[in-house]
Amino acid sequence: KPPEKPKESGKVTITKTFDFAGEEIKVTKEVDSNSKEAKSFLKQQEKLQSAAPASLPTVSGVKRPSGMSSLLGKIGAKKQKMSTLEKSKLDWENFKEEEGIVEELAIHNRGKDGYIERKAFLERVDHRQFEIERDIRLSRMKP
Repeated sequence: KPPEKPKESGKVTITKTFDFAGEEIKVTKEVDSNSKEAKSFLKQQEKLQSAAPASLPTVSGVKRPSGMSSLLGKIGAKKQKMSTLEKSKLDWENFKEEEGIVEELAIHNRGKDGYIERKAFLERVDHRQFEIERDIRLSRMKP
């Protein structure tokens, strides 16, 4: 298939295929056409297009390999493997987009109710409690 050309908005759609637990997972993402990732993707697509016609044998006297392995080799190279962590991250990103909660989560995590703020608060309380207990212990040691 032809590489995606930069659109008027300056975005390129990149589609990658991964192998996860025997399933074929397609990941589509839009990036700026000026980004490093977009340029490398376009170069890779151009290489694949130029190499594809040259790989087919044109002479009838050439012996073609037969069997399942040659058929599988023609279908495509090995797909990249996707780890469980990457798959979970992808599923979470897709869920956030489908539900439309990306902005809501960003706002919630910035506020006082956010996880990071709560952890910092609990650490400050724990440290303050430790200092109070330490002062009490030190005052009892002096005669």
